[in-house]
Amino acid sequence: MALRRAALFLGAFLGPFGGGLTAAMLPELGADFAVPTATASVSITAYLLPFAGVMLVSGTLGDRWGRGRTVVAGYALYVVASLVCVLAVSWPVFLAGRALQGTANAFTTPLLLAALAAAVEPDRLGRALGWFGSLQAAGQTSAPLFGGLAAEVDWRWAFCGAAVVALGLGAVGIPGGSTPATGGGRPRLRTAWSPPVLRLGLVAGIGWGCLAGLNFLLALRLEEQFGLGAGPRGLVLTALGVAGILTARLIGGAVDRLGARRCVLAGAVGGGVLVALIGVVPVLGVVVALWALGGVCSQLVLVGVNALVLGPAGGGGGAVSVVQAVRFAGTAASPVALTPVYHADPLVAFLAPAALLAAGAPAVLALDRARRA
Repeated sequence: MALRRAALFLGAFLGPFGGGLTAAMLPELGADFAVPTATASVSITAYLLPFAGVMLVSGTLGDRWGRGRTVVAGYALYVVASLVCVLAVSWPVFLAGRALQGTANAFTTPLLLAALAAAVEPDRLGRALGWFGSLQAAGQTSAPLFGGLAAEVDWRWAFCGAAVVALGLGAVGIPGGSTPATGGGRPRLRTAWSPPVLRLGLVAGIGWGCLAGLNFLLALRLEEQFGLGAGPRGLVLTALGVAGILTARLIGGAVDRLGARRCVLAGAVGGGVLVALIGVVPVLGVVVALWALGGVCSQLVLVGVNALVLGPAGGGGGAVSVVQAVRFAGTAASPVALTPVYHADPLVAFLAPAALLAAGAPAVLALDRARRA
């Protein structure tokens, strides 16, 4: 049982790790498949789009089929997808492998969260989600590093490693959930897509898209305003993830003590202030410190929202998968919406998401509380 519980947290690492694995190897991918580096960046989108899209239904389907067997099947598909990437001899085949990886992860991450909530005591849920969040942050932060190191030898080794880890996790499995959910009737998509779940998803989408998802915006400012090259920019951007790793456990404890809603509110308002300052402060060291503090605020939002959707009044795998899908949709929409704004007026590009984060997320949360009352 202890080994299976540990596998829950290691699974949290694998999903974000797989998503960011190609970020540092784009030139090598482009050279091997004879495509421009800009085209090679599609490998990230090829993972994230099916990941977010399939999560709209994966949690509900997993509850129907049984969480344990669905997660194991997801890991098996992840192994196959990683091997497709390793053996790919053409760019379309490689992209197909990345899309399969994203699809497989859609059947693991939300169900791991639901299984974690079922495996811990309610008064310790925040702490458990804090650990889960810290490992997600670790996966997101370390993926470019491991991918880049592998690419120094052969980028295919990175996908071999991901396949081995997924194979091991699938062999261990997860606690419980081997049979379909029957309590309260058969899990339904209509329940997972209910207004309360969608409202929490909107909070997560705003929280992530307007804070952690602004790494591209900060990268633009670091280059244009401070003249940083690619290496130093990448180092600065890791500050948010490192801060999230170091504080997620404490944030989980705060969620248990203070309540999930208060933590989400604190993260949203505090994050809005930080984003605004990041857009105007002219001192590089201060910008780095503010971005690191943004990692704390983003974890407050993420862990708090997860606790709300998985708590006593929340839902199961279907609900958490919908919330995660909306969260990643917000992250994906952020560059599309804000890059043109930045080129027109850099200050507005930071102030607009700051206002949405500080005012919009609390407004949606207040509406959710009023509707539940």
